[in-house]
Amino acid sequence: MLSYKKIKLILEDGTVFLGKSFGYKKSVAGEVVFNTAMTGYPENLTDPSYKGQILVSTYPLIGNYGVPEYVKENDLLKYFESETIHVSGLIIADYSFEYSHWNSYKSLANWLVENKIPGIYGIDTRALTKRLRKKGTMLGKIIFNDTDIDFYDPNKNNLVDTVSLKEKKIYGNGKYKIVLIDCGVKNNIIRCLLNRDTTVIRVPWDYDISKENYDGLMLSNGPGDPKKCTKTIENLRKAFESDKPIFGICLGNQLMALASGADTYKLKYGHRSHNQPVLKEKTNRCFITSQNHGFATDTKTLSKEWEPLFVNVNDNTNEGIKHKTKPFFSSQFHPEASSGPTDTEFLFDDFIELIKKN
Repeated sequence: MLSYKKIKLILEDGTVFLGKSFGYKKSVAGEVVFNTAMTGYPENLTDPSYKGQILVSTYPLIGNYGVPEYVKENDLLKYFESETIHVSGLIIADYSFEYSHWNSYKSLANWLVENKIPGIYGIDTRALTKRLRKKGTMLGKIIFNDTDIDFYDPNKNNLVDTVSLKEKKIYGNGKYKIVLIDCGVKNNIIRCLLNRDTTVIRVPWDYDISKENYDGLMLSNGPGDPKKCTKTIENLRKAFESDKPIFGICLGNQLMALASGADTYKLKYGHRSHNQPVLKEKTNRCFITSQNHGFATDTKTLSKEWEPLFVNVNDNTNEGIKHKTKPFFSSQFHPEASSGPTDTEFLFDDFIELIKKN
C-alpha cells in the first residue's frame, strides 16, 4: 500500500517546492528539465537521453492511462524506448490514482516504485517551469524525509558511456546493413530501420566501426554533453573519408557537427516536447517535431563543406546539418518520434534512398 508522504524539491537557487510522494522513497539529485508533451510518459521515462535528469511534466494530469506490459517484439520492448527508466525523478502537478487504457498493465506509481524512482505530485509545475524558462535549466534535488544530499551535475560526466550497450548486437536480416552507433538509442529508431529492409548492427558508442562492412551509418540520440564522446567523434571523422551514407539523430546531429570541425553549446533550457516547429532550409516546408535535447550545434562554426538543413522556428537554433557533396545529413529532432508526431519519419526513407544510390 502506497503512502503519499510530503517531499521536497530544492533548486540550486534555493527555491523550495513542497509536494507529495507517489514513487520510490529516496532522495535523488540531478538536472531539472521540463517536457511540455501531453502524452508519452512511458516512452519519455525510458528515453536514455534523460539520464541524470529530474523530469518535470507540464501537462497537469499524469498516470491516467497507466503503464503497458513488458512485451518484446524483434527483441525490443514494444511499448518502451529502452529496457529501464532513465530519469532520476518525476515531478507532476496531479497524479491520477485511477488508470484506464487498452494496454495498461500497472499503475505509474507501482512502476516507479519497482524501478526505485521517486515521484512528486502536488507541485505547481507552471510556476516551476516559468522559473526554469527564466533562469535556465538548474540543478535540483528531491529530498525525502529530510535526508539531504548534495547537488549533482550529470553533464560533467560521460553519460553516453553509462547508457550505451557494451557488446555488439544484431537485429533483423534485411538487405541493407546499417551500423548504428548506440549513444543511448531509442528503440523506435531501430524499429524504423527494421521496417525498411535492413539488418541493424548496434555497436557501443566507442566501437571501431572500421571493423564493420556496412551500407549506411547511423548515429543515435543520447544524453549529456556531446563533447564527452571523444572516441565517437574520432571514429566519425574516419567515416567521413568514405562516401557511405551517414544519418545522425539528436545527439548524432551534434556529434556530426563536432566531427566536421564545428562547435556545440548548451541551450538555456533545452527543447523537450512534441510540438517544436522546424523549417527545412531553402524551402517553405515546416514540420512539427518531437524533441529532447539540451545542447545545440553552432551553425556559425560550420565549415564551407557543410550547411544547415533544418532550423527551429521558435528560436532559430539549428535542427540539422548536411554535407554539400557527400551523403551525410542529420536531424536534431526525432524523426522516429516515440512518443510524438511522425511528420518527419520520411527521413529514414531518404537515408535508405541514399544507400540505394551509393
